Amino acid sequence: MKRLSTTEPGFEAGFTAILEDGRDTTTRVDAAVSAIIAAVREEGDAALLRYTARWDGWAPATAQDLRVTAAEVEAALASIPADLLAALDVAAARIEAFHRAQLPTDLDLNGADGVAVGMRWGPLDAVGLYVPGGKAAYPSSVLMNALPARVAGVGRIAIAVPATEGAINPLVLAAAHRAGVSEIWRVGGAQAVAALAWGTQSIAPVDRIVGPGNAYVAEAKRQVFGRVGIDSIAGPSEVVILADADNNPDHVALDLLAQAEHDEAAQSILITDSAALADAVAASVARELRTLPRAGIAGESWRDHGAVILVRDMEEAAALTNRLAPEHLQIMVADPRALFAKIRHAGAAFLGRHTPEAIGDYVAGPNHVLPTGRTSRFASGLSVFDFLKRTTWVECSEAGLAAIGPAAVALAQAEGLGAHGLSVSTRLHSNAPSIMAKT
Repeated sequence: MKRLSTTEPGFEAGFTAILEDGRDTTTRVDAAVSAIIAAVREEGDAALLRYTARWDGWAPATAQDLRVTAAEVEAALASIPADLLAALDVAAARIEAFHRAQLPTDLDLNGADGVAVGMRWGPLDAVGLYVPGGKAAYPSSVLMNALPARVAGVGRIAIAVPATEGAINPLVLAAAHRAGVSEIWRVGGAQAVAALAWGTQSIAPVDRIVGPGNAYVAEAKRQVFGRVGIDSIAGPSEVVILADADNNPDHVALDLLAQAEHDEAAQSILITDSAALADAVAASVARELRTLPRAGIAGESWRDHGAVILVRDMEEAAALTNRLAPEHLQIMVADPRALFAKIRHAGAAFLGRHTPEAIGDYVAGPNHVLPTGRTSRFASGLSVFDFLKRTTWVECSEAGLAAIGPAAVALAQAEGLGAHGLSVSTRLHSNAPSIMAKT
């Protein structure tokens, strides 16, 4: 991992290297993804069956074998210990409540001049949720993606999840059931994104695709954008931790490793004004890596992309954080809200010494699908708004059109759009003969 100090001459060059750390690999798979999407568009189900046999270790006989049945969901529910189902319920209830509180209200503004304007919110018809498989199973991602869509009122929710040898983690199926989703497909990778975007003989197309995945999934979402909406093109996970001297270094170390164990390309950064804490955390990370179950992944992430940055004070730490614009931000100081007020860019913030980011991954309530790769400068995490559309409306009375119409005519004429101007001006002359009168 990199060790930097803002008081050293080479700091800016070292910090710039962190900012420009190329952890996104999607550009390396664009040609392969294009070929997969083209095959799914041309062949439909046949392409899905072929790719499943090639990459997922099982050979479904028909496309209907890709669909998870109600009996399989019931069997999965029966296999899960009661305490784990209860934990799933705790998470689901909190996630649903937080997103229900986000629901917006319509606007209906009636002006005294006879012009009424407004905005109406409405749900998307159909969405596709990609749930990662591969290195780990993520029932939490099912809840985080499906529940906001359900709260928004989306009519059809379809889940695509890769299934090694045809098997899906029972807790993933339980999470889908808890979220009220019954359309679940054993399809992963770029082919799943293509099927959701363009449809096949068995899978109907959707209007938006959300959810994180590997480089192939991210690139596929990039390529189908425009045909459908997407939430974002997610990259490797990341965390920045701002911590002062009054912290347990073992807690900080585990918080850093909690992100590092996601992926070899994940990034964990500690920013502190205490050299003693920096040393203690680095030593604790080394100790934890000896026994951590995913030590290989976490160790590579920490070695290649991790960093410890020593600053003069927390004002300087806040300024560096805004340049990093991290996906996750932990603020472990005496007055975290005061420091948080200085942060402009972060996907999600976790305030105080007792709020590890991992609590947000599962049960806090706000969404864990967040902008990565410094995109929190202009993007936000998944929310109920990702599953809603806005439609604005205007209603003019005769007096209302008379009040604002002349300005519209003047602007249309200035732009050289004659029909625009005439469509308004013909209505402004109350004594002008109507079409009905002419006939």
